[in-house]
Amino acid sequence: MRGHEPRSSSSCAACKLLKRRCTPTCIFAPYFRSSDLITFAKVHKVFGASNVSKLLGEVPEEQRQETVNSLAYEAEVRLKDPVYGCIGAIASLQKKMLELQHDLAVARTRLLAHSGVNNSQVSPLDDSPELAAFLDLVPYSDLMLLDGSTNLDAYLYDLGQPPFV
Repeated sequence: MRGHEPRSSSSCAACKLLKRRCTPTCIFAPYFRSSDLITFAKVHKVFGASNVSKLLGEVPEEQRQETVNSLAYEAEVRLKDPVYGCIGAIASLQKKMLELQHDLAVARTRLLAHSGVNNSQVSPLDDSPELAAFLDLVPYSDLMLLDGSTNLDAYLYDLGQPPFV
């Protein structure tokens, strides 16, 4: 674990930035090496050295490295997006996930239309055995090429598999 490595003789990033002498009991030294000056500067700008020091003092030693990693990530994101921070990143990923789920439903609908499966029996959102068999059979890269003009039966026969009925 990084917090238990022997220290070099130079000051930690926190003491360098704060222009103070680094003591052997410095709470920042195990987690902000002298080479991590930019990381500590971001954490200091967002949270403040005093708050980080108090926080690290309250966290059990075995969890401090993860705490520092979390603070560094939050500070990085907060500086990029001061209003929303990590929540903005999460919301963006959730929006992207919904878009991809929609695209998947559209692709499944098109596949069902081309496969000859009765659309009233199978929903494009269901994981039907017929659809699962087709998706396992067709390479992912080829799914992107199916645009409605492709003869699906011929494609399946080219793979050596009969079309499912």
